[in-house]
Amino acid sequence: MSYSEERHVVIPQGELMDEAKNSLTGIWGTAVTATIIVVVVSAIGNFVPAISVILAGPLGLGLAIFHLKIAREQEVEIGNVFDGFKWFGKALGTYVLKMVAIILGVILLIVPGIIIAIGLSQTFFIMADDPEIGIIDALKDSWELMDGHKFDYFILWLRFIGWMLLCIFTLGVGFFFLNPYMQVTFAKFYNSIRYGDHRATDGEEDDEIRRHLVD
Repeated sequence: MSYSEERHVVIPQGELMDEAKNSLTGIWGTAVTATIIVVVVSAIGNFVPAISVILAGPLGLGLAIFHLKIAREQEVEIGNVFDGFKWFGKALGTYVLKMVAIILGVILLIVPGIIIAIGLSQTFFIMADDPEIGIIDALKDSWELMDGHKFDYFILWLRFIGWMLLCIFTLGVGFFFLNPYMQVTFAKFYNSIRYGDHRATDGEEDDEIRRHLVD
């Protein structure tokens, strides 16, 4: 059964955000440190555009693994942000295909580009759950999973605009705290639309997820 056929109700967005803060309680230091490390590594890579592209995929997958663990209140380590390098080729290929699709959409018109970006937004979470999934299948699964949920995702993203503006007044320091808050919220959104739960799933399905999620 496809995701579009098995539809889960999205948990209220305010609840997702509250639960994200609860999940981060006690591990803010770990989450912020991980964010700083990724920002530094990405900044270094930006001096050479090719290196920036190469790093973006594995780091994107690593961040999905890291924040999904937090969202499910599993044990997490700073080193999890680099777990995406275990599937370097697949992560890189996924990132490149995503960006090509988004750029083509933007070239056509801005709105199609945004729709494509939102439709493919769950790709790395899907790969975090199942590292053995193929690149095309992960992209297709994200698109199917977001069918009927694109507007929900867009509105959830808009809820952070005010926080972003406030972070500007902290000379950017606030973004190191806002980023994990946003990413854990989006991870809970993923759990919500895929499994009907904002934190984790129960029973045999949960065991299956935990087995696939990168340790």
